[in-house]
Amino acid sequence: MTNRSRYALIGLSALGLAASCAALYVHYRLLTEPGYSSFCDVNETVSCQQVFQSAYGSVAGVPVAAGGAIWSALVLMLSAWGMRTPRSDESSRAAGYVFLLSTLGLAAVFYFAYASFFVLRQACPLCLTMYVSVIGIFLVSASAAGPLRALQSGVVKDLGALRGSPTAALLAVVWLVASAGLVLAFPKEQAVSAQAAAPAVPAVPVETLAPEQLTELHAWLDRQPTVAEAMPQGNVKVLLLKFNDYQCPSCRQAYILYKDIIAKYEAAYPGVFVYENRDFPLESECGAGGIHAAACEAAVAVRLAKEKNLDKQLEATLFDRQSMSMTREDVKAALREVTKISDSEFDSRYPKMLEAVKQDVALGQKVGVNGTPTFFINGIRLGGFRPAAFDAVIAYELKKAGIPSS
Repeated sequence: MTNRSRYALIGLSALGLAASCAALYVHYRLLTEPGYSSFCDVNETVSCQQVFQSAYGSVAGVPVAAGGAIWSALVLMLSAWGMRTPRSDESSRAAGYVFLLSTLGLAAVFYFAYASFFVLRQACPLCLTMYVSVIGIFLVSASAAGPLRALQSGVVKDLGALRGSPTAALLAVVWLVASAGLVLAFPKEQAVSAQAAAPAVPAVPVETLAPEQLTELHAWLDRQPTVAEAMPQGNVKVLLLKFNDYQCPSCRQAYILYKDIIAKYEAAYPGVFVYENRDFPLESECGAGGIHAAACEAAVAVRLAKEKNLDKQLEATLFDRQSMSMTREDVKAALREVTKISDSEFDSRYPKMLEAVKQDVALGQKVGVNGTPTFFINGIRLGGFRPAAFDAVIAYELKKAGIPSS
């Protein structure tokens, strides 16, 4: 075991830890802020969002990135502390432990890389960084580790040394507590999704904004340019548009977090506040490109349901059953269940309804939509907002329009 190998392992594990923490940050923002677009969402095939919010982004509700952070932190501790005397037997065994960990990590890399590239057909930059870290650690530790048979006899000795060293024991306790806290405290998607199953009673956000936050938000809104195509017309004073994809995980998240806020204002200001859903399916058939195989079908199905005033019910059903593997048959089954519209009617009317969906897509492209969900309020493009801020934006636009609060 040489100093060069030790420094390489420290650097690679620190790289993996940084990538995992960044991935956790992005995953958290995606869960809590609908419409959030991360720095690693480059285009339709290079995107962290599509990977993190897929079935492969979490295991038992825990983000895969959490496992990466826990693993990288352990390797970093073994490299930085366990190998501090590079040419000792202890250092050689620590390298052996890292090699065993990297073997498990390499197996995980193969699995998630296959899922990313061949199932989801997505390249996640942060994931790729983690892959480089794991593969590098595997190669370096393989050459630095001593005979693996020495680990069996050295484990008891190393555990005894751990108990006898206050620094090592403290590091172990901190790692265990931090790992448990990360797993337990990270918000679970199921907890957010449960809100969708609650009775549809319009509610105000539990969180509130401080006066200085409201002042800053209002000033930001006043500085924003407006898009003429998204401005209200006639008696409508506040127009909220959502460019939506029923197969988009963030659109589902926005639906869950914002639907009660929108319903509250629709009930309080009928005809004055208007919310409109515009289709922007990320599927090539509709003109926007993307990998969502049934997004165009879902948009058409909701339009058919709207003719029977059942569009909100079908929207809830589609979001409730959303998956990356959604098919045309799945959409038709949901439409049939909610509206009794037959498969043959869906198929016969599909081409004409698809043209209307394409018109929404063309409008979205004209106003600069490049991802979903994208919101506009009175021509102002909105980013990812927490529910309390989203509520405050609508209230402020009503105030600017001279509408008294109810």
